Amino acid sequence: MNPEEQTLESSGVLAALVIPCSFAAVLMAAVLSCTGCKVGPDYQRPAALGTNSVPGSFSGVTTTNTGEWKVAAPAAHLPHGTWWQLFSDNELNHLELLGSANNAELAGALARFDQAQALIRVSRAQLFPQIEADPSFNRQRTSFNAPVNGATAGFTHTYNTYSLPFQAGWELDLWGRVRRQVESAQARSSASADDLETTKLALQAEIATDYFTLRALDLEYNVLVRTTENYRRSLELTVNRRKGGVATDLDVSQAETQLRTAEADLPALRLQRARLVDVLATLCGQPASTFQVGLVPIEKEKIPTIPAGVPSELLERRPDIAAAEQRMAAANAQVGVAQTAFYPRVRFDGLAGLQSVSASSWFDWPSRLWSVGPTLQLPLFTGGQNRGQLAFAKAAYQETVSTYRQTVLNAFQEVEDELAAQRELKIQLASETSALEAARRTLEIANNRYKAGLVTYLEVSTSQSAALALERTVVQLGGQQFVAAVGLIKAIGGGWQATVTEAK
Repeated sequence: MNPEEQTLESSGVLAALVIPCSFAAVLMAAVLSCTGCKVGPDYQRPAALGTNSVPGSFSGVTTTNTGEWKVAAPAAHLPHGTWWQLFSDNELNHLELLGSANNAELAGALARFDQAQALIRVSRAQLFPQIEADPSFNRQRTSFNAPVNGATAGFTHTYNTYSLPFQAGWELDLWGRVRRQVESAQARSSASADDLETTKLALQAEIATDYFTLRALDLEYNVLVRTTENYRRSLELTVNRRKGGVATDLDVSQAETQLRTAEADLPALRLQRARLVDVLATLCGQPASTFQVGLVPIEKEKIPTIPAGVPSELLERRPDIAAAEQRMAAANAQVGVAQTAFYPRVRFDGLAGLQSVSASSWFDWPSRLWSVGPTLQLPLFTGGQNRGQLAFAKAAYQETVSTYRQTVLNAFQEVEDELAAQRELKIQLASETSALEAARRTLEIANNRYKAGLVTYLEVSTSQSAALALERTVVQLGGQQFVAAVGLIKAIGGGWQATVTEAK
């Protein structure tokens, strides 16, 4: 037993031994139960990253922050706003509303929050007296051979017993055991509320991510359809040139190969789209067989500017960080609950009611009975159980601290990843767009040279393939930019303003 635990256990026994059994002492104990101390440490928020220094800003982000770490109070409960409306897409707005109203996983998170709220009431109920009635009727017969003064009774009786007792019990919360349990339940409820916000944010981001991926896929499909039409006209031109003796069979074969290859990619894109639509249907709580999303290619929309802010503000917005912190508070309160086990417990129990052997006299005044008195429970020897429970509670608290700090680190990583994605995708898209423009010029030159009979169709085919690959890459990168924007919004905990103007 370490010195702290020995002091707790010995002080608990001494406190119990000095409690007098007079009625005045009982009243004093009742007063102490209302205003007494709470055993155990009061919750103090630990450093977000332990001994590691926290950056004043995110990498690559221009900020007026002086580099000082602003103390962050989790504010995940504040409204995040309908952030997806920043993309000005009515179809996305419709899908987000469907998901918020019908998603089964979100409904489950809401039910878990309701459970946590109910557990607060369960814990708080222990602060009040518990009263219950236990009416009963019993008919019994005594034994003829029952011992009476060492001999057989030699007689028997058969009689009824009518009982209507009311039992009451109340534990005086002298050391704050019940109050710490209520504190823990309240923190767990707050964590459950933050879990609900985490689930909601994840759902909203998943819907937006899948939707923009779908729209980029639609644009890629349109590009491929348009290209196959160009390939078909090129094949017709090559066939006609072959008939005129200008082109060769090899030219025709190359043109046809290119066309059939492009046509073979169309079913693959349709399959990807069908799967994305089915995923969106599930996220929106709709049957996949009847769910449809219109064919609206992503083209002219602008990606909104998303301010990352200072790192401490990230802690205020992220609901998963707030949930991890509330679980620390709950675990801290459980340390206090474990420490109260070293102290005596005082309980008042009472019994009052009516009892009779006859139903006719059951409710008569002489049938009354009652008893009342305190009970003192002293933890004299528990075989190390209390010390084990305290060690378990402290270790559980340290686990929640580690989880909290890991959650913060993960949040920083996600923001940095999405900021890097935005920067690099922008650079890559600019380079690929320039390459596409050059490929189109090359294709135009190759077509002109082929029509003039200066080159074979192989040069045209090579140029067409290069232009198509680059155009598909540019489309995919555009979609990835939208996905990265959604990822950054999710990483910073949702909208950075309280509300966004509702779509009309």
